[in-house]
Amino acid sequence: MSHISEIMEYNHQFVEDKMYEKYLTGKFPDKKIVIITCMDTRLVELLPKAMNLKNGDVKIIKIAGAIVSHPFGSVMRSVLVALYELSADEVIVVGHLDCGMAALNAEHMIQEVRNRGISEEVLSTLEHSGIKLSRWLHGFENIKEGVTGTVNLIKNHPLLPGDVPVHGMIIDPNTGELELIVDGYNK
Repeated sequence: MSHISEIMEYNHQFVEDKMYEKYLTGKFPDKKIVIITCMDTRLVELLPKAMNLKNGDVKIIKIAGAIVSHPFGSVMRSVLVALYELSADEVIVVGHLDCGMAALNAEHMIQEVRNRGISEEVLSTLEHSGIKLSRWLHGFENIKEGVTGTVNLIKNHPLLPGDVPVHGMIIDPNTGELELIVDGYNK
């Protein structure tokens, strides 16, 4: 059975048994926080539990490395939507120890792209269009610097209200221990 078939079969039972009822909440975050964190599988349940969050408390945006790489990309747009339209009034960036983005080797990934059938013509067209894949696919050297860089990008965004605290944290994906590295209340 395929993953999609398993998902659809389970979902049918989930809806039929009304298991969704315990997750019902509104679209506005109760704790008025938007969290940007990594898409690492270890954080799916651990991060909310480690932060004492339940369904409906916060908006969570998951991206590789918890790194906002462009001030006018979709992640920053999502942060601004959460702040202006969904009643959030704080931002927390949560990176984690042992992050795959710290070890990401752009050249290796580009070779994997080739191995999966993307042609040299496509890669060349992207490069000639100004997309430097080796820069775009590069990770970070230090998790604290990665989190701090994202915090600073958000804090200095021209559309971010001046009264919005932007915090930075690092979570241990083995224990759930949080380290506060940027306290957004101390400006």
